[in-house]
Amino acid sequence: RVPSLLASTEKALRERMRMVMRGIVSVDASRDGTRLMIPLGPQVFLLDRATGKTTAVSLGEGYPDSPQLSPDGARITFVRDGDVWVVDVAGGKPRKLTKKDGPDVSFGFAEFVAAEELDRTSGTWWSPTGDRLIIQRTDESKVATLYVANPGAPEQAPTPFRYPRAGAANADVRFAIYPAAGGPAQRGKAVEINWDRAAFPYVHDVRWPEHGKPTMVVLNRAQTELRVLTIDDKTGATTAVITEQDSAWVNTAGGPRWAADGASFLWPRETADGWTVERFAADGKPLGTVIGRAQGFTGQFAVDDETGEIWFAGGTPVETQLWSVDAQGGNATQRTSARGSYYVGIAPKGGTRLVGYNGVDGKRSITIVKRDGAAIGELPSMAEDGPALPQVEVAEVTGTGRTYWTAVVKPRDFDPSKRYPVVLQVYAGPGVTTVAATPRAYWKDQLLADTGFIVVRGDGRGTPGRGRAWERIISGDLITVPLADQIDMLKAVAARHPELDLTRVGVVGWSFGGYFSAMAAELAPDVFKAAIAGAPVTDWRYYDTAYTERYMRTPADNALAYDETSAIVNAGKLGAPLLIIHGLTDDNVYAVNSLALTEALFKAGKPFDFVALAGTHMVADPASDAALMTRQIEFFRAHLGLPVAR
Repeated sequence: RVPSLLASTEKALRERMRMVMRGIVSVDASRDGTRLMIPLGPQVFLLDRATGKTTAVSLGEGYPDSPQLSPDGARITFVRDGDVWVVDVAGGKPRKLTKKDGPDVSFGFAEFVAAEELDRTSGTWWSPTGDRLIIQRTDESKVATLYVANPGAPEQAPTPFRYPRAGAANADVRFAIYPAAGGPAQRGKAVEINWDRAAFPYVHDVRWPEHGKPTMVVLNRAQTELRVLTIDDKTGATTAVITEQDSAWVNTAGGPRWAADGASFLWPRETADGWTVERFAADGKPLGTVIGRAQGFTGQFAVDDETGEIWFAGGTPVETQLWSVDAQGGNATQRTSARGSYYVGIAPKGGTRLVGYNGVDGKRSITIVKRDGAAIGELPSMAEDGPALPQVEVAEVTGTGRTYWTAVVKPRDFDPSKRYPVVLQVYAGPGVTTVAATPRAYWKDQLLADTGFIVVRGDGRGTPGRGRAWERIISGDLITVPLADQIDMLKAVAARHPELDLTRVGVVGWSFGGYFSAMAAELAPDVFKAAIAGAPVTDWRYYDTAYTERYMRTPADNALAYDETSAIVNAGKLGAPLLIIHGLTDDNVYAVNSLALTEALFKAGKPFDFVALAGTHMVADPASDAALMTRQIEFFRAHLGLPVAR
């Protein structure tokens, strides 16, 4: 797709999905695989796989957001101007299924917090038979409006965004089942889906399986309780079949996966030491564990609907293999052996497996295999490769009372007789790990290292994959433990690598990593001698409800911690050179975060550098990305120096 042809809603959705690709970025398929729907900007095409013929589908005037092909391949639904439409692929005019009942109401979209923080980017779901849809209605009348202006084009009016800051009002979301026939008469037949929306306002997952009942996964606002609800598609009544609770927060992992007979479903469940998959009867009665912790289950799995066989990834936080079990959870079989990381998908018909692989030796592949294991072929990557793979050492190191997974990238011309300045490449926030035993994850680390640094990464407490206690310790305070662990990890790495000069350590990160970098320069300038904060959250009062309140509660409930973890409140403590970088049209971490920090630093008499970018939260333009890397290298060279003799 050409970016200039994208609607503002499509651009916003791409931001939520962190999508920077151009051209054809998604393909939808009918259930039997005979038809493919291919969106390309404002146009939608259908490909008949048997004949190879491609035809354009007329969707009328205006940009069609979020097109979806019905499971039977007969209809396409899309969103235009806040209403959901449907069109028959055989021809005819599009029909409007919904009717907006207010200027702040829209249909068919996931609201901001669902798309950004709850892993749900859709607002419409087809029934298996293609004759009905579940459609989301969103009322944002109580959500604050923030305006994003482009200073580079002052003649353009600011763009309004509905953004719910921590402690403030969220969107009101409702769901109903609509007939796909469309038209005013059909709208009156919509069936409202009913649940306790006041107690459980967040909707993490919605699905309508071919077999089994439609389901929703909902959470309370504090995200300490989750419920799986089955839906009566005739009346809209819901029944809670599973409840999960956690005093800190409940992690989410999608929705239930129904068996082909519709009598039971699989549900990923977090335990004290990791994830399992349990089988439940349709009424929620436990039927036993299907995937346990023996193989180090990571949470990623796929099911052969026709045989019940389950393939899943298991291993360590940095490296996995694929395993399979039968429908009852017995006969665990290791399916792969080459070292690396794997993912798997299984076709809904025929059981064909898609196996993705990223190896520790740099090899990568997407292999298609039959149910019996016979290889059909391989999907080659057409992406341009680098001139040489990064050289990374991944190891588990022992710090003060705990171990950390770490990655060390040295210059290609590394000289063991010298001591090198160190750059900590950091995220350190919840929900994300940065260390993987695959060299392709370290292209920028190698580029930075080759200019005279040793680049280090490490995953401390608060990150996923190492059990509940390891992850939940940051509840209520997002900086104290992460900062202590990164410092402890650096010391442990230096004990193995005496070529690291810990008197010259810099830190760089983006988003939460940018927040960490700014706080490191304020709270630990004795360790970090230079910091680069990219698109940082500088005060959690500025960030959104779902993410912030999950870890920090509301500002009213945890006011002191909000102050103690604020880079703005701590601005007067800045003790190291700080470079702040922010896109002025960022609609996720708004530029007010960095502007408020620079004002606080200015008033405190603290020097700093600031780079204002024209873009959003992502730096998608390759030329801008290259210039940004050059600026970072120059900053660290100026403040950390070059390698010196031991």
